[in-house]
Amino acid sequence: MARILIAEDERDIRELIEFTLKIMAGHEVIAAANGEEAVSLARSERPDLIMLDMRMPKMTGIEAANALKADDDLKDIPVVFLSAKATDEQDSAGETGAIGFINKPFAPDELITQVADILNRIGAA
Repeated sequence: MARILIAEDERDIRELIEFTLKIMAGHEVIAAANGEEAVSLARSERPDLIMLDMRMPKMTGIEAANALKADDDLKDIPVVFLSAKATDEQDSAGETGAIGFINKPFAPDELITQVADILNRIGAA
């Protein structure tokens, strides 16, 4: 299974994503509470996929994605955005080179399916 880094500032949502991807789908999950922590963890953990909430403290998802893409060691790690305001933010997300966008709220089975589709696309399933 894949190693997935998730960055979500809302604890309940972060724990739901972590539980869903780890327990229900069998992935290794690394969790961060903000974009700054996500960038740091990406450097040390080298995940197969990074999922970033768009709106977080310290560093937004867009800022974190830009920092990841500016780092030669991290720029090839695929990034997916999570957002409750998808239509407002998808244009900004696309400019970062993100490969996907997952709308919140989502049902756990929908998240598993969407992540599986993304992992299959990038060859990390």
